[in-house]
Amino acid sequence: MQLSFVYILTNKYRTTFYIGVTSDLKKRLLEHQNKIASVFTKKYNLTDLIYFEEFTSIHQAISREKQLKNWHKEWKLNLIKEKNPTLKTIDVY
Repeated sequence: MQLSFVYILTNKYRTTFYIGVTSDLKKRLLEHQNKIASVFTKKYNLTDLIYFEEFTSIHQAISREKQLKNWHKEWKLNLIKEKNPTLKTIDVY
């Protein structure tokens, strides 16, 4: 069984968020950090992982990603702060 992840990236000022889905979180983060993943994350320098959820089905992960993308910024911040109250960068290596 392959795990899937929904993740949230931000910049050093914690002002802009990016929500993505992947089956290889470490690889995807490296792509974002090396500016080869997404035009949006490259433009806004979104490289800090501050939140992720793990799923056993890619379909569940995609559904959750779509749900979170429709949330207001305040709701996303509240969700992140439940697991990461100081908004510190999460190290997955």
